[in-house]
Amino acid sequence: MSAPDGSPVGAERSIGQLVASATTEMSALVHDEIALAKAQLRQDVKRGATSGGAFGAAGMVLLFSLPMLNFALAYGIRTWSGWNLAVCFLLSFAANVLVAGLLTLIGMAFAKKLKKSQGPQMVAASMKETAGVLQNAKPHPRPELPQDRAPEAIEAVARSSS
Repeated sequence: MSAPDGSPVGAERSIGQLVASATTEMSALVHDEIALAKAQLRQDVKRGATSGGAFGAAGMVLLFSLPMLNFALAYGIRTWSGWNLAVCFLLSFAANVLVAGLLTLIGMAFAKKLKKSQGPQMVAASMKETAGVLQNAKPHPRPELPQDRAPEAIEAVARSSS
């Protein structure tokens, strides 16, 4: 088993190796946070596009279906009920407005989901939290060596850093 930088797990690493390892891990963390923000923004854009599409579809249905559906529905109601033709046209128009209203409700539901989305805010909060934790991090205290071992410790550090 080895550490992220490839050195064996039990081996002493120099300060330079520790700093390099921490820098590499911080860089990877920042890249991952940015990728998360991009993914959440993509999801928000998709929701917005779906909402806009539903609103657009509602408008198109109301606009283009009115003449054809009004005539077909009005004459169908007249044939079925025998009512006055004007009343039949009003009922067919009401049916078209009902369909457009349903499509508008679908669009509003997606718009609410988009408005409630906290994707970028959550990523920013996570990054601030990570930065706060790293600012408060302190190195582990090293045990003090007896005075008679000091030269050996200095030689070991000098050998490991070269």
